[in-house]
Amino acid sequence: MFAFTRRQTIAASLALGLASATPALAQVSEIRIDYATYNPLSLVIKEQKLLEKEFAADKITIRWVLSAGSNKALEFLNAGSLDIGSTAGAAALIARINGNPVKAVGVFSRPEWTALVVGKDSRITKVEELKGLKIAVTRGTDPHIFLVRALDKAGLTEKDVKLVLLQHADGKTALVRGDVDAWAGLDPIMAQAEVEEGAKLLYRKAEDNTWGVLDASEEFASKNPALVKRVLKVYEDARIWARSNQDALKKALVAETKLPEAVIARQLERTDLTNASLTPATTQTILDAGLALQKAGVIKADVDVKAVTAALIDTSFAPAGK
Repeated sequence: MFAFTRRQTIAASLALGLASATPALAQVSEIRIDYATYNPLSLVIKEQKLLEKEFAADKITIRWVLSAGSNKALEFLNAGSLDIGSTAGAAALIARINGNPVKAVGVFSRPEWTALVVGKDSRITKVEELKGLKIAVTRGTDPHIFLVRALDKAGLTEKDVKLVLLQHADGKTALVRGDVDAWAGLDPIMAQAEVEEGAKLLYRKAEDNTWGVLDASEEFASKNPALVKRVLKVYEDARIWARSNQDALKKALVAETKLPEAVIARQLERTDLTNASLTPATTQTILDAGLALQKAGVIKADVDVKAVTAALIDTSFAPAGK
């Protein structure tokens, strides 16, 4: 009798343990994830329905949300309308400093996706000549951070120029129309301005472009680590496919963006897809950007940029072997 009761107790304990071990997966019926033209892998995953296939057996729906820039992805994450979004690393750092509880959990590319752009007929040849002029920029994005760093290297600050705050596509339009003197550009719209409008890249510095990272809301990541890992595994599969199928990748981007092949080719020339996960190099790039912004006065002097960077980066979700 004692043995039987003990078996019952053990069985009941196991049942309770199993029930409590998988509540997060049972409660998740939908994953909200973004796609963006500056994140080529997201377009591949969306077009090929790779996430839908991954989570079909779990009966988890995938809701796709368009992000027009890092600022929008971070807004959506903060508002709870996204679980995982695509941003620049430094943009995520600033967001976390400002109280947005995001975690950088993965990498989608190491791009040179931003530069300072002038119109085809512009006589401006160096950053110093932007003093007092109008510059279109999307605040809270890598192009904005790139602009601040470029101005600082030229001995200028944001106060020395006239910022015109526009979303990326509108910034390009303002430049082409002559409404602004320069634009902190973002691919593929920047590539479009070059190829179709003859726009010129006034200032480039590849190492000042921070990596494309996948951010998860801290709450979603902590409650659903297994789901985050599976999303990153799908991203890894897409990365491997993209590197082996460059022509197909180009066609997929053309189909999604409705941009000419020559524009997408220019974008892909500046997009490194060899990086599989967050590395010390990723962290250093983001930290360097944060320290530069602190020097320029964009980040307050009392912020421990190194500590916030460490809190932002979370490598625990990387697929096995990465």
